[in-house]
Amino acid sequence: MLDKIIQLDKELLIFLNGLGSPTFDGLWLIITKQLYWAPVFLFVFYLMQKKLGWKTFGYYILFTALLILVCDQTCNGFKWYFERLRPCNDETVNHIIRVVKTSPSFSFFSGHAANSMATTVLTYNILKKYYKHTYLLFLFPLIFAYSRIYLGLHFPSDILTGYTFGAVFGFICYKLYKKHILKD
Repeated sequence: MLDKIIQLDKELLIFLNGLGSPTFDGLWLIITKQLYWAPVFLFVFYLMQKKLGWKTFGYYILFTALLILVCDQTCNGFKWYFERLRPCNDETVNHIIRVVKTSPSFSFFSGHAANSMATTVLTYNILKKYYKHTYLLFLFPLIFAYSRIYLGLHFPSDILTGYTFGAVFGFICYKLYKKHILKD
């Protein structure tokens, strides 16, 4: 059963990665870097601070930092435990896919997916009562994590596991934030 799931994962990777084009490689290399998302983050921070005030916004930043720390370190622990090769290093697929970027570290599961989904779930749950289109925040983890498949750095199951882990921890963090900070 596990072999069939792994094979389906590889086939989905080949399909999704194959949608790429050298014309867009530079764009996806930009998308995959957190630094280039800074204007979006600053805009969201502005919206949050405007609604929450400085003190509560400061707690949000603290909770976000702790959330990223937990997600990132847990993800790294899983990577070193499972030692799954990244697609760019996996000889069963790296000659078939478009390898745009390489990395020597392991693949399972995606820290980009976990961190982006966790912070989005936390932020969404705080902001949804203030802004009608807050659901658009979920475009960030979808685009950000897909960049990892596009570049040949993660299998789809790495992304889906990261999304699941991030969503669960983001929601737990929101509940703790709500209980201890918002108290409504």
